[in-house]
Amino acid sequence: MLEQLNLSQVNTYHLLVLPAMAFSGFISMMFRTTLKKFSGVSVQNGLTGRDTAAKMLQMNNINDVPIKQVAGTWSDHYGRSKGTKGAPESKWIGLSDPVFAKSTISAVAVAAHEAGHAIQYATKYKLMTVRNFIRPLSNFGSRIGPYLAMAGLSGLIGEHSGLLLDIGIFLFAGAVLFSLLTLPAELNASSRALAILRDNNMLTKDELKGAKKALNAAAMTYFAGLLTNCASFLRLLLLRNRRRR
Repeated sequence: MLEQLNLSQVNTYHLLVLPAMAFSGFISMMFRTTLKKFSGVSVQNGLTGRDTAAKMLQMNNINDVPIKQVAGTWSDHYGRSKGTKGAPESKWIGLSDPVFAKSTISAVAVAAHEAGHAIQYATKYKLMTVRNFIRPLSNFGSRIGPYLAMAGLSGLIGEHSGLLLDIGIFLFAGAVLFSLLTLPAELNASSRALAILRDNNMLTKDELKGAKKALNAAAMTYFAGLLTNCASFLRLLLLRNRRRR
C-alpha cells in the first residue's frame, strides 16, 4: 500500500508539478531577458524610473506615497504596512537599482507599473481589497498547507490522517485563490500604466511598444506562478481521491 502511494505521488509530481515548474523557470528567464534588452534602450525624454512614478502620482493627486530606492535587481514593488499605536498606514513605491535613476524603457515601464498599483489603492480598486483580505490565509496556506497535506497522506496519525489532509488542501487553496486574484490585478496595473504613458506622450510609439513587451513579460511570471500553484493543488486533490478509494 505504501509503495503504491509513493508511486502515485511520483507520477502526479512528474505529470503536473514538474512541467509547471519548468514552464515557470522558462518564463522567469524570458522576463529577465526582455527587461535586460530594454534596459539598454534609453528613452528620448530622459525620464528616469523615479521621474515616471512621481509624475504619475502627481497626475492622480497622490501625495502620500514616497518613492524609495531599494537594493536588488528587479525587486521593485508597491508596499503598504499598518501603522502601530494609532499611526497612519505607511505606503511607498520601492524601485530597484536598474529602475530608480535609469532613463530606459524597462525602467520607465516597471516604475509606471508600480505607480499603477498606487493608483489602484487610491481609487479603491475592489480586486485589491479582496486580494489583501485573503493575503494572510494565502501566506500561511502556501507555507503550511502542502506539508500538512503530505503528512495526512502518509497516514502517520492513523484515523485522523484524512482530516489533516483536508485541512492542508483547504489552506493551500487560499494560496491558489490569491494567485488567481493576483494575475488580473497585475494586468490592471500594467494597463493603467500604459494608458498614462500613452495619453500623456511620456513615451514615443516605438518606446511604448517596448514598454508593453516588458510588462507583458512581467505578467507572464504571474501566470506561471498561478499555473504552478494550480498544478500542485490538483496533485493534492488527485492523491486525496486515490487515498480514499
